[in-house]
Amino acid sequence: MLQLILGGARSGKSRLAEKLAADTGLPVTYIATSQPLDGEMNERVARHRQRRPVHWSLVEEPLALARVLRENAGHGQCLLVDCLTLWLTNLLMLDDPQQLDTEREALLGDVASLPGEIIFVSNETGMGVVPLGELTRRYVDEAGWLHQALAERCQRVVLTVAGLPLTLKGSAL
Repeated sequence: MLQLILGGARSGKSRLAEKLAADTGLPVTYIATSQPLDGEMNERVARHRQRRPVHWSLVEEPLALARVLRENAGHGQCLLVDCLTLWLTNLLMLDDPQQLDTEREALLGDVASLPGEIIFVSNETGMGVVPLGELTRRYVDEAGWLHQALAERCQRVVLTVAGLPLTLKGSAL
């Protein structure tokens, strides 16, 4: 099953995804896309680590998400990707603009055929005002297009607000 968990900052989306992964009863591999480049991000990563069970595997990959999914997906396995918008940001910041297109197409092309359970976490950024800067507008646009394309491929899509899940597609939680 493919699941997409969306929500704003501090909405409870990661906590929900972690619960869903644990509830599968399967071995879990946590795929972290962040690059903790400053003290604040290091603190966020530390909070996530403290919450996760110690027996979960960890793969840190900021760019080649499709490759990591192919390498780790399997029947009887749960992959939790946290988060797609950090991955998107990492790709947007590269000097090679084509790499974003290449990596996004690889992800969207592979994801529906991968075995096992996969849970994606992503920030819903398109519910506010249109950003002023060109890069920020591109980020919001790219995230929205990625979410739409991935939601088409997922069996369940959940929007999380204030720690409460609202199922947008698939069976209710």
